[in-house]
Amino acid sequence: MASIHRTTMTPTKLELLTGWLPRQSWYAGSGETPDLVKAGGFRLDDPAGEVGIEFMVVADTAGQEPVAYLVPLGYRDAALDGVPGEALIGTSEHGVLGTRWIYDGAHDPVVLAQLRALLSGEAKPQQQNVSDTPDPTVIVHGTGPGQGADVRINRVLRSAEAEQGSSGRLVAGWTWPDGTAARGEMAAVTSR
Repeated sequence: MASIHRTTMTPTKLELLTGWLPRQSWYAGSGETPDLVKAGGFRLDDPAGEVGIEFMVVADTAGQEPVAYLVPLGYRDAALDGVPGEALIGTSEHGVLGTRWIYDGAHDPVVLAQLRALLSGEAKPQQQNVSDTPDPTVIVHGTGPGQGADVRINRVLRSAEAEQGSSGRLVAGWTWPDGTAARGEMAAVTSR
């Protein structure tokens, strides 16, 4: 199980995301520099113990209304080969582990494999900030991806947990900057 280190990262994850997020096609901001706050998330374990996996929710408060984004992150001890250049969010110096290459998990094969495992009931979500502790608030509705199915990551989050929708839905929560709790679909199984 993943161990959470109480240490520094320079630059921080939020600093890296502030520069990376506006360059994404799904960014909903209107050109201003995002003002990001950590709003929630969870972790998954890499069975090989090599890649840190975090599904981070950040809220951008720069606009008139805050917008919540889901950014799956893969933390690696070396550059990842075979992914597009824009998949790299940046590098950061971790106070315990040294240089970390931080990737958009939508392009990281280990992150995607563990997301599929979670949707199939073969992986357990872990609390974002506590070592070795399951997160029972992360819920999978329906069945996971089988042959001929993909997984869609919802980047811009909407607050809703209705039971309808696709079979195989990942629902989790976050907190808006005003302290209001929200839940919504973070990922779903889709047909190819």
